[in-house]
Amino acid sequence: MEKKPQCKVIVSDRARQMLAGHVRFLAQKSPAAARRTKNELMNAIRSLSAMPERFPYLNAEFIPLNKYHKMFAEKRYLILYLIKDQTVYVDYIVDCRQDYGWLLQ
Repeated sequence: MEKKPQCKVIVSDRARQMLAGHVRFLAQKSPAAARRTKNELMNAIRSLSAMPERFPYLNAEFIPLNKYHKMFAEKRYLILYLIKDQTVYVDYIVDCRQDYGWLLQ
């Protein structure tokens, strides 16, 4: 069986800042939960190197069709990424408990 080559995963500065904000907020209540959440989110992002197409496209009114894939992680985080050639670009990490309507406009 032929193995598909691994994709390179690049996390944008904006996505890194979003992740840091989520972890900082959670750390105010529970540093252990913040560490666990960060590790789980990073593992989910790293997993995109193999078969990033396994997650569906985000279909929203103001987002071009078939641009971003969406992956849910840790029950409440939405990770939006796009694939170009053999590279995955993670652009957003959104806490679904917050209002993220700004993203879809």
